[in-house]
Amino acid sequence: MEFSLQLSADYPDKSYGGDRVYRDMLDQAQLADRLGYDAVSLTEHHLINVLMMPAPLTFATKIASMTERVKIMTSVVVLPLHDMRIYAGEVVVADIFTEGRLMLGVGRGAFAYEMGRLGVQMDETRERFDESLDILQALLSKEEVSWDGKYYQFDPLTVMPRPVRPIAMMMAVMNPEGIYHCTKRGFHIQTTPLSGNHQLLMDQVGGFTRAKDEMGQEGAHLTLSLSRVAHVAHSAAERQRKIEAAYSYYSRFDNVFTGPGIVDNGMIRELLRDQTVEELGESLLICTPQEMIDKLGPYAELGIDRVILNMNFGLELSQTMDSIQCFAEEVMPHFTGRIARVAAQ
Repeated sequence: MEFSLQLSADYPDKSYGGDRVYRDMLDQAQLADRLGYDAVSLTEHHLINVLMMPAPLTFATKIASMTERVKIMTSVVVLPLHDMRIYAGEVVVADIFTEGRLMLGVGRGAFAYEMGRLGVQMDETRERFDESLDILQALLSKEEVSWDGKYYQFDPLTVMPRPVRPIAMMMAVMNPEGIYHCTKRGFHIQTTPLSGNHQLLMDQVGGFTRAKDEMGQEGAHLTLSLSRVAHVAHSAAERQRKIEAAYSYYSRFDNVFTGPGIVDNGMIRELLRDQTVEELGESLLICTPQEMIDKLGPYAELGIDRVILNMNFGLELSQTMDSIQCFAEEVMPHFTGRIARVAAQ
């Protein structure tokens, strides 16, 4: 089982500066590369200060220029917000500049506040996503593509430059049956049980493995990635402090994910949650290295290929960097079979 570090921007104070936020994320990416993480992951979100990354392909090329081997995954880019005729070319260029380390994770969008203000209503995101995905795949694999659909109508065109290699694509999907069908279509899968619902996780993994079993050798290369909030804590007091930081983060995240979407000048308002701090703590991977090993063990036994770790949820950079290094040195070798690389250059 491999591990990816989610480079999720959290920007609770405008005075900190976007340049410093992204510099911090670059530092985390370079450390992950040196320590032997399999990948780093980038979100796409606009107009808000949580998961703030309006240009993931641009950032992917910057990371590639400052790292040596780590894969760079978009998890995920929101296809309904883009014109596929333009975006396909941007993907090709990003793949060239990342020298084949790009894995393009795609999704339909999850925040109504963001989607609505950019002209896409949530009740049409599924149709828009499905059509956009079909067009993107066609433009990346064929020349002189034309289209006559609900959202796109265009005469034959060829995206230039042409891809220099097949571009790996990953689908963000939670529904087990959706996971099954997306796997059958040849996509890598990213999913999450969100609140830690074990039965949902079992069903998600079951959908993936059932599809791979039916595909045989054709699906042998496909991977299942699981996204979780995680942080190493060496004491009960440290664990409690980090869980409280995560609770504050989720009080903002839930506002735009499942809540009313109250945003003041780009800053997501923190709202009351039904879930208690203690209940949230039980569902997150915030614990000692040994406890982390114990909690991750069932994931490896289920056959999950990669865990995407979100360690950035309002803590100081030094704490996140320490957690990245501690996880690599004390937890990761139990699952990868590799000794952690030396962090210093």
